Amino acid sequence: MKAKFLRASLATAVALACAGIVHAQSVPTLYVGAYGGSTEKAFKEKIIPAFEAARKVKIVYVAGNSTDTLAKLQAQKDKQELDLVLLDDGPMQQAVQFGFCDKVKDAPIYKDIYPLARIDDRSMAIGAVATGLAYNTEAFKKAGLPKPDSWQILTDKKFKQKLAIPPISNTYGLQTLIMYARMRGGGEKAIDAGFDAMAKEVAPNVLAWEPSPGKMTELFQNGDINLAVWGSGRTESFRATGFPIEFVYPKEGAMALLIAACPVVNSDVPEQAQALLQYLMTPEVQVLLAETQGFGPVNSKVKLDPAIAAKVPYGPAQIGKLLPTNWSVVNEKRGEWTNRWNRTIER
Repeated sequence: MKAKFLRASLATAVALACAGIVHAQSVPTLYVGAYGGSTEKAFKEKIIPAFEAARKVKIVYVAGNSTDTLAKLQAQKDKQELDLVLLDDGPMQQAVQFGFCDKVKDAPIYKDIYPLARIDDRSMAIGAVATGLAYNTEAFKKAGLPKPDSWQILTDKKFKQKLAIPPISNTYGLQTLIMYARMRGGGEKAIDAGFDAMAKEVAPNVLAWEPSPGKMTELFQNGDINLAVWGSGRTESFRATGFPIEFVYPKEGAMALLIAACPVVNSDVPEQAQALLQYLMTPEVQVLLAETQGFGPVNSKVKLDPAIAAKVPYGPAQIGKLLPTNWSVVNEKRGEWTNRWNRTIER
């Protein structure tokens, strides 16, 4: 009797164990390649748990910057591990060009997305920051200068050696070049006008071609500069420390820096990858990304508290007017442009 009971108990335990294994195997796993730091924290603490519970899926978060994630896609091109990736818009366009991104399937949520966020049929922006002007409000007031409102101010001789711009290796510097090309009748496909303007009109005013956010803040704090080309997020972070700095959306338009996402080709969980992309566009997630990452919402239905709205590109007056970069041209020409910049501008 005892042996029979033990055999029955063992059989039950094996059955339960097998059922557990089958259940574990039946839960799909979605691999997401995205930024580390505060973005990883927001995903792991807020976004992922809610999505896992709703979709009955397990998410593995693979942290890395855009270059790291793009390199993973390249290394794993024959058998991709990642199912959804977040990249800066420049590297994202490379990922699309290399054939790493699957088509984004249409969904009702995308009807609420600003046109700027629809990068192409294989990638979408989930947030935006702006490239524009940052200025020392106290220094301008003391000098009796009006608030800057145009990219053209970078050519004003009143700011000779009081201006800082990141180099072309930094997106802020690259977009300054593109903006001047556009203002002089050219653009990404006709960049000569931009180089001429930067070399002859802007460069004489530049004290430093500074890529480091930390050193840029030092230049402002030390009074070495009172005007710079910078990002909305960087400027707001600096302002939060108490420094009298303000970000300006120039009247010609501020350039967009987009945080892009794409479903990866040949995923073994394509439906879940598409669903996660759609979830990232929902108002609740867009608000979270604005609060924790400084990403301007790309969903037109999002309502932000005034305190948060003041810190990010928000609403049609700002998001709707951000100017995109033609990354397909830039990525092809960037090496050539960098060499030319080093020879003619940042000498």
